[in-house]
Amino acid sequence: MSWTKRQFIEAAFEEIGYANYVYDLSPEQLEKALWRLDAMMASWNANGIRLAYPLPSSPELSDLDTETDVPDGANAAIYMNLGLSLAPTVGKMVAQETKSGAKSAYDILLIKAALPREMQMPGTLPAGAGSKTWRGSQDPFVKDPIDGLDAGNDSEIDFY
Repeated sequence: MSWTKRQFIEAAFEEIGYANYVYDLSPEQLEKALWRLDAMMASWNANGIRLAYPLPSSPELSDLDTETDVPDGANAAIYMNLGLSLAPTVGKMVAQETKSGAKSAYDILLIKAALPREMQMPGTLPAGAGSKTWRGSQDPFVKDPIDGLDAGNDSEIDFY
């Protein structure tokens, strides 16, 4: 079961020392934190870090209790970086451990997102000794490259 947006926000506040047992989060604070969470995840998505986070089409349509379907390995990166974003709004100083942990977790997500593009051989490259006419190949060269369509790991393409 994946985390909800509310759980990310509560964990971020706990990370910066704004624990639930001492401070009660007001609905306004939760709403502003939700906007920051959605904005942060949208910027990550734009940077190529696609985590299956449900981005709303407008801030008013976002719901705190929506399950995110984010992989468990990304949870710490999300709530630590959200905590860095929320700390100035409540007048908290962030511990150095949180800063370094947030950077390290984000860097790991960047590394996982940086997959090399698939390379295609040019059509002028000889097919080699294994390309015999009796195997069904009539062309002595490899096939021309196919122009790929980049839709991202979590995207679908609809054809009408």
